[in-house]
Amino acid sequence: MKLKFSFRGWLTIITVVLLTIVVFVAWPEIMKAWALLDQVNLWILALLIPVQFFSYYATGGMIFSYLRAKGNLKNMSHAKMTRTALELNFVNHVLPSGGAAGFSYLAWILSYEGVSVARSTMSQIVRFALTFLSFVVLLAAAVVVLTINHQIDRTTVIICAALAVACIGALIGAIWLIKNKKRLDHFAVWLTRTANKVISFFTRGKKKDLVKGEVIEKFFDDIRDDYVEIRRDRRVLVVPFIWALLANMADVALIWIAFWALGFPVDPAIIFVAFGLASVASAISVTPGGAGVYETIMITFLAASAVPANVAIAGTLLARVTLVVGTIAFGYVFYQMTVLKHGKRPA
Repeated sequence: MKLKFSFRGWLTIITVVLLTIVVFVAWPEIMKAWALLDQVNLWILALLIPVQFFSYYATGGMIFSYLRAKGNLKNMSHAKMTRTALELNFVNHVLPSGGAAGFSYLAWILSYEGVSVARSTMSQIVRFALTFLSFVVLLAAAVVVLTINHQIDRTTVIICAALAVACIGALIGAIWLIKNKKRLDHFAVWLTRTANKVISFFTRGKKKDLVKGEVIEKFFDDIRDDYVEIRRDRRVLVVPFIWALLANMADVALIWIAFWALGFPVDPAIIFVAFGLASVASAISVTPGGAGVYETIMITFLAASAVPANVAIAGTLLARVTLVVGTIAFGYVFYQMTVLKHGKRPA
């Protein structure tokens, strides 16, 4: 009997094998890191809880302030939007879809608030775009700080430049696609055909033409209309951009607190660069929440930046495990409450 694996299946196997090799090679340092966990200051570590909730508050603020500026969510409080952001993060952690699951989940939740799927998707696009832009701004500040402190080398500069180019390039690519209706229509046709081929393949031909071209075209037209409105009044992005800056700083603060709790506070500028690298890599990872990939890249960069390997491992794992457990524990509870209220989420 032959076993058949999809591309994603093979990618998952390769990822697991590589991570196994990394763990095997780094095992002595992992044991040293384990010993360091005995000296964790639990009072300092407890600061992760309010900072993590503020991170969700800021993430919700990006989406909430944009939709409010567009005339939506009149009756939705910021607290509820914060809860939705937590559920969103939970969904993206348990479903390794590169953020696609979060897009559909938010569209489902906001549909009960009278927000169209296209506008909900646009709010997510705005969120990612502003997160990228604010990240580039903070990355530039981190490079300046590292230069002043004489803690930067050519490799770090190249990595920072590559991150900035990747973020700006992704943003320019999205704008290039959305701004031209003819180009967007061609993309809608290609997406419809590709989606139907993939669905047909995995259902062995039982479901054909499940994705309707006219629905996809209408969806992208609505997104383009929102883009045109943003170009006419860019002021609607000012408040979301401020929230994006705060969200990025909160995420880096979470990692810094974990190292501080260990008794090894690391320069926040170094953590910021490591966080950016790890986040980009985990975003395209096939593992849930980028598990394994995020940690490996974060630890590798910190260790290459003169942070002792055992400290890099202990601090990264302490932050990651604590935050993921918090996200899954609270996110699951709120997610189940939402499902009980609205019924099972559509596929």
